[in-house]
Amino acid sequence: MSNLSTLIEDIYDPLNKLSEGKPLPLTEEDIDLALSNIKNSIISWATPSERNAKFTLRMSNIGRPARQLWFQKRDEYRSSGIDGATQIKFLYGHILEEILLMLVRMSGHKVTDGQKEVEVLGITGHIDCKIDGEVIDVKTASKFAFNKFANGTLAQDDGFGYLGQLGGYEAAEKTDNGGFLVINKESGELCLYQPDDMEKPNIKNKIQTLLDTIDLDTKPDLCYTPIPEGKKGNMKLPKPCSWCSYKFDCHSSANDGAGLRVFKYSNGYTYLTHVEAEPTVEEVL
Repeated sequence: MSNLSTLIEDIYDPLNKLSEGKPLPLTEEDIDLALSNIKNSIISWATPSERNAKFTLRMSNIGRPARQLWFQKRDEYRSSGIDGATQIKFLYGHILEEILLMLVRMSGHKVTDGQKEVEVLGITGHIDCKIDGEVIDVKTASKFAFNKFANGTLAQDDGFGYLGQLGGYEAAEKTDNGGFLVINKESGELCLYQPDDMEKPNIKNKIQTLLDTIDLDTKPDLCYTPIPEGKKGNMKLPKPCSWCSYKFDCHSSANDGAGLRVFKYSNGYTYLTHVEAEPTVEEVL
C-alpha cells in the first residue's frame, strides 16, 4: 500500500530515470484522464458560474480574515474582480495541477474524490482530491510562496486562508492528516506539506464566528497591524494588506483621515498609514 510520506520521492524517481533513457510508466488511461480533466478545467475557467458574481461564504474563502470578508460582502461593484493577466495565471495553474495529479497516479499513489462537493455548517466547497485517503489541496506557487510550504512556515503568513480551507475540507471528510501538494511553477520543485492540528483553526467555531461577524454593521478588527517602514517613524501596510482590494476603504482613516499614501520604491509600491518623515521617492497617490 502506498505511503503518503514517500509521495514526492515516488514522483521524482521515474522522472530522474528519464535522462537514463527509461520511459515513464504512464499508461494511456493516465494520459487520457489528464487530458479530459484539463479540458474540463478550461471549460470551467472560461464559463464562470453565477456564484462568482455574488458574495457567499465558501470553503475557498472561510480561512480569510473577517474584515476582508466584511468588505467583500458589501462590495456592490465587485471591485475585487480579477484582471486579465491574473486570469491567465489561473488557467495555467489549473492545467499544471492536472499534470501534477497525472504524475501522482503514475507514481502508484491512489487519487480519488476529485472535485467532490463537501459541506460543513451549510458552507460548501469542492476538494481537489484525496491521495491515499487523505484530503490534498493541490497548489501552484511562486518561489516565495513555495518556500512557505516547503519550510513549514505557512501558518506564520497565510494571507489567503489556505489552512482554514484545508481544515474545512477535513472536517467535512472526517480526516486529519491531509495537506498541500505544491509545485514551484518557476523551478518544477515539488513538496508535500502536512500541517499539524495546532496549525489548523477549529473550523466549526471559525465558520460560526464569521457568519455572525460579517452581518454586523460594525467592521471587524483590522486583519493585520501596520508595521514600521524604515527607522524614522513611518508605518506601512504589511504584504497581505497591500495585496487586498479593500485596503483604501479599510484604512480610510490613516494619515489623520487623509487615507493611505502610496510611494513608488525600487521594489514596488509601499502603502503608508502614517508619515513621520517624507520619503524621498515619488508619491503616486
